[in-house]
Amino acid sequence: MRRETREYNFDWMLWSAFSSASRIKMGTEKEYRTVLKYIPYFRGIAEAMLGTGEAGQKFIDCCAAYLDNLVNARERGLKTAITTFCFSPAIMYALDIMPICLEVLTVMQTLSYKRGTVEFLDYCNEVGYTETSCSAQRGSLGAYLAGVGAEIDMIVTDTPGVCDTNANAFSFASAYLDKPFFQLDMPPQLDGERSDDYHIGDFKGLIAFLEQHSGRKLDLDRLREVMREIEKQDELVAEIEDLARLVPNPLPVPFNFMVHGSRFLFAGMKECTAALEAMLKLGRENAARGISGLTGGVEKLRGFWCYIDHYTQSMRLWQMLDRNGICYEGNILSRSWAMNAPHVKEFGKEDAAYSLDLTDLDSMIRSMALLNSRMPMVKSIRGPYDAPNMWLEDNLNLARMYRADFIVYNGTPGCRNTWGMVKLMARDTEKAGIPTFIMYADAFDDRVESWEATQERFEEFLKVRGLL
Repeated sequence: MRRETREYNFDWMLWSAFSSASRIKMGTEKEYRTVLKYIPYFRGIAEAMLGTGEAGQKFIDCCAAYLDNLVNARERGLKTAITTFCFSPAIMYALDIMPICLEVLTVMQTLSYKRGTVEFLDYCNEVGYTETSCSAQRGSLGAYLAGVGAEIDMIVTDTPGVCDTNANAFSFASAYLDKPFFQLDMPPQLDGERSDDYHIGDFKGLIAFLEQHSGRKLDLDRLREVMREIEKQDELVAEIEDLARLVPNPLPVPFNFMVHGSRFLFAGMKECTAALEAMLKLGRENAARGISGLTGGVEKLRGFWCYIDHYTQSMRLWQMLDRNGICYEGNILSRSWAMNAPHVKEFGKEDAAYSLDLTDLDSMIRSMALLNSRMPMVKSIRGPYDAPNMWLEDNLNLARMYRADFIVYNGTPGCRNTWGMVKLMARDTEKAGIPTFIMYADAFDDRVESWEATQERFEEFLKVRGLL
C-alpha cells in the first residue's frame, strides 16, 4: 500500500465526502451547480441521488449519519463490530454497538472515488488473504487490516453455508487482527420447525457473544423500540415494492439502491425510516400523475438483476439504465421478506417470510432470528439453486411479478456459490421466456473488466435479443 494512502483515515475520508455531499444543496441552485464543478469524481453520485429531490437528500443524510457514528464511535462510548450486508444491524443498535458493514463501505468507496478500492483490495493479498476471494469485503477490509480505519472490538458474520469467500474474509480478519469472532450458520433448508429452532438457538448464542464483548445486557425496551422502527420500515418498503409493479414504474432508477442501502446501514433507526418515507412520497406522487420515474419520462424496458449491481464509479450503471429508458426493477438485495411484502402475498410464500412479535423478550429474539435468516443472499442462496424458496424460484417469481423484459446476473470472480450454478439458472430462466444476460465483470473492481467493456456487452445483448 502506498504511503500516501495511509495519510488519511479510511472512515474519516468517506465521512468527509458524504457529510459534505449532504450539505451541497443547502444554498441556491446556482451555488449547487458551481460546487459540482469542483467534485468531478463525486458528481455522478451526487447528481443521481440529489436529482431525486428530498428522497436523495435523506439517503445521503443517512449515509453521512452512519459514517459520523463510525468515525466518532469511541467518543460516543460505542463498541464496534465488523459485519456483513447479509446481517441485519438492528440487534447491534439495540446493544449500542456500531456495525461496520464491509460491503457497504466498499460500495461507498467505489462509487465515490476514481481510484476505487484498488489499494485496499490488494493489501489484503499482500498480508496473506487469497486474491480469489470476494472483492466486496476486501475493498474495505484492507483498510482495517492496514490500521487506517476505526478501532475494531469484534467480528460477526452469518454466511457459512451460503458464501464461503464471504465467511472466510471475516475469519481471516479475526485471526489477523486478533479480535473475538462469532459466526452464525445457515442450514440449507430455509423453513420448517427444525430450521427455525436452529436459527433461534444460533441467534441466542450471538446475543450472548455481543453482551459479553460489549459489556451491556440486551434491554427489552430498547430492543422493542428498534423493532417498532423496523415494523414501520417494513410497511414502507412493502408499499415501495408494490408501486414498482405499476406500468410505467413511478420510482426513479436509484431507488432500489437507496432502499437496500439505507436498510443495510440503519435498519431500526429513524434516519432509515425518514429516507424510506421520502422515497414513498415521491413514488406516490409520480404514480398519481401516471408518470415514469425515469429522467426522460419514457419507459422502454424493465430489467431485473438476479444478484447484485455494478458499483462502478459515479453510478454509471444507473445512469446507463436511465439514459436508455430502462426501468430498474431491483435485485435480490432490494427485496424484503417481511410477511407484508407484495411478492410474499402474490405467490403464497408466507412460509419463507418473517413477522415481528413484540410481546416479550423471547418473541422478539425469535422474530429477529427469523428476520436475519431471511436477509438477502442468506435467504435465497443457501441450498440447491432450484430448490423451493431458493434462487431460481425467487428470481422467476420476482421477474414475472414486475414484468421484467430481461434478467441480468452480475457478481464478482469470488462469488463461487453463484458462479457454480448461474448458467444452469440462466438456462431455466431462458426456458421460462425471459432473456438472461451474464456479466463477467467484477462489481467492485474495474480492473477485471472495464465499465466501458461491460456496458458495450450489455447493450449488445439488448440489441441482439431485439429488446432495444
